[in-house]
Amino acid sequence: MAAPTLQQPSFLLVNLKSDSTTKPLLQRCQDLVKIIDEYPAKELHPILPWLVESVFGSLDGCTAGWNLRLLHARSNEYNVVLEFLNPSGPMMKLVYKLQAEEYKYEIPVNYLPGPVKVCIQQGILPECPLFHNKLQFPLSGLLTLNLALNPFEFFMFHFASCLITPKSFPQGAHVSSSDSAYFVLVDTYLKYFLPSEGSVPPSPFSDSRGSVTAPSPRSSSASFAGYGVHGPSLLKHHIFHQPSVNADPAAQEIWRSETLLQMFVEIWLHHYSLEMYQKLQSPQEPFSPTEEHVLVVRLLVKHLHAFSNSLKPETLSSPSAHSHAHTSPLEEFKRVVVQRFVQQKLYLFLQHCFSHWPLDASFRAVLETWLSYIQPWRYTGEKTSAQPEQNRTVPDKWEPFVQENLLMYTKLFQVLLNRAVRTDLVNAKNALMIFRVAKVFSQPNLGEMIQKGEQLFLEPEHVLQHRQPRGYLTPGQGGSFLSSRQRAATDLVFRVKSHVYALEGQDCQYKQMFGCELRGAVMKLIQIIAQARQTAKRISDHSGEAAASSSFLSWFGMGTPDLNSTFCGAEPEESGECLKKTHEFLDRALENLCQIFKLNQGQLAQLISNVGSSQDDGHCKQLPDCIQGENGLILTDLGRKQIISGLRRFDIQYQGDPELQPIRSYENALLVRLFYQISTFLNERFGGHMNALCSRPDLLGRLGRHFLAADPGSSGRSPVPRPPSGGNRRPRLSLRPLASYRTLLLLLLAYAAGAALALGPASCTLLLLVGGLLYGLLVALLGDKLKTH
Repeated sequence: MAAPTLQQPSFLLVNLKSDSTTKPLLQRCQDLVKIIDEYPAKELHPILPWLVESVFGSLDGCTAGWNLRLLHARSNEYNVVLEFLNPSGPMMKLVYKLQAEEYKYEIPVNYLPGPVKVCIQQGILPECPLFHNKLQFPLSGLLTLNLALNPFEFFMFHFASCLITPKSFPQGAHVSSSDSAYFVLVDTYLKYFLPSEGSVPPSPFSDSRGSVTAPSPRSSSASFAGYGVHGPSLLKHHIFHQPSVNADPAAQEIWRSETLLQMFVEIWLHHYSLEMYQKLQSPQEPFSPTEEHVLVVRLLVKHLHAFSNSLKPETLSSPSAHSHAHTSPLEEFKRVVVQRFVQQKLYLFLQHCFSHWPLDASFRAVLETWLSYIQPWRYTGEKTSAQPEQNRTVPDKWEPFVQENLLMYTKLFQVLLNRAVRTDLVNAKNALMIFRVAKVFSQPNLGEMIQKGEQLFLEPEHVLQHRQPRGYLTPGQGGSFLSSRQRAATDLVFRVKSHVYALEGQDCQYKQMFGCELRGAVMKLIQIIAQARQTAKRISDHSGEAAASSSFLSWFGMGTPDLNSTFCGAEPEESGECLKKTHEFLDRALENLCQIFKLNQGQLAQLISNVGSSQDDGHCKQLPDCIQGENGLILTDLGRKQIISGLRRFDIQYQGDPELQPIRSYENALLVRLFYQISTFLNERFGGHMNALCSRPDLLGRLGRHFLAADPGSSGRSPVPRPPSGGNRRPRLSLRPLASYRTLLLLLLAYAAGAALALGPASCTLLLLVGGLLYGLLVALLGDKLKTH
């Protein structure tokens, strides 16, 4: 029965709301445990919506709840929360208690994922059976539709939405998913409701009237039908014609498992529709997942592989209908869970992330999620041999999986290539990602499986003409790699074509992974990798030379004092040991790419040598690609790519007042400020005399220009034109060199040498002044001749 819309708040709920602001979390949880145990379902019914919102936060993000995504093991409340929300804990006991009484709780359609919400608002029944027979039609119109969910669905909806709902966390809070309470709870729920061994523990309360979303009757030919991608029919079911859901007794065993998985997939993955990519249009602003979101999705993928791979061998190898009659619903669920529940939505999810994720190291989470999905053999639970990982051959039994997930391997690899050529591969983290992909695809036997799958897809259409005339089946209508319908080679062709057409449309233009076009893109990537290797090697060599030339005296400023030789924006990933790792990762990536695409080593070596020679010849002479604008040079897209890859750069130098440069590490800050005040006072007091002296054409004028007229200009080239300032440059005295530790050390050594020669401080000072004057006279007399040379 549906909950009444207007009802008086219960006395119990009022007390709980009051205690939530005064009592600590531990005491509140203890009170809730007693209330759940002692009170009947009728009294507990109004508590669940408030309690769920208090724990997970509101769906609009205004209430943060218990901040499960920020709660870590070092917190005192961590164990309390995990115990309360455990699958067999008090919270779930409350859910089961209300589930047995058939209570319903409403969720506005506006909080559903975008494609589902648009589908319902257009009057079309969503494809997922989770939303069938649950729509409530108010008198105000379709835009205020609600979903009537049972307690378990209501709880899981809020739990899944907690991950993607934007929340305003406290200032300075850092979200780290791998050890947060939310991440641990997701892992716990997956292991409990989707067990690799045994079965799902039964509910402590009678739930014979629980809602079951699986279709009925359940049979080997139509099990789990209706879930997955769109069928071949062009007719859409209107939401006013919702199919009734009949409870199949055999399906009651796993209805919670199905509900949990469907809820996770819909809330976390179903934010992009096929029409959005096939028609290149979206009816709404695209959803942008976070790194935390992607990491939780990867946890889901890894567990589903382990869950599916735990299928009993006798069930997997027995295709007869008689064997299916004795197969448990959980074992049948394992057979189809990956292909029919996850494949399509995960494909669109990853495709969006590959195309829109920022070009930084955080993409590693997306990449590892993809690599986890396309390597199900890593999650079989079998003990691996001592054979090196890169030499492990992919077992032949995974060939059907590769064929029925062909686009996961080929199309996403092509999208990754387009992304890789725009990425800074000098960065060690980005180089590692390229190496990881090349390493995975270079596994023995995997390339042959992909090639065979492409050959099956490219088989001519007449191969299928002898079969019954019918549209291509989607994964939601049969043909799983664990299905009993193992047929001849023509059936393999049929399934591969069905997979590709279901995800890309009947008019898709398939590009072969090992075709000429993609081979050219791979050669372009190899060229960029070779350029990045040269750049990393050059930077590493330059850093090594600078480190070798520096010594103990560098602390005193004996190293280069040039401000323009220091790169203040250098990151730890671009220096030292990381550059050596970059070179190593790129070298191994090149080897693996040659192995994957059977590239000729001689041609590859010639390509790399050509890249190296052309880069060495043009690096110091050429600026990044620019066009001349009204205000100076303007970078083009090619120029930005050259700067990001480290191939070219502007020789930008400091063009400001030399006296106002930042204080260096080899200068004494107190002396710099003191000498600046003294020189400023002298320049203001005697500026006119200095200007008159430097204006003289005789020897005194040239001597004054040598000591006073320092040229603040620069010979470097910059994309920003310098404003004319010729009239503002006036001769001035600069005492800043005396604040350098190098100068102080030289003066100390000079006075020490004078003391050794029995010279006093005054005599040493006089000798230094005379020596400086003689040097200035020499430069003044010979300066013009040296310039002409």
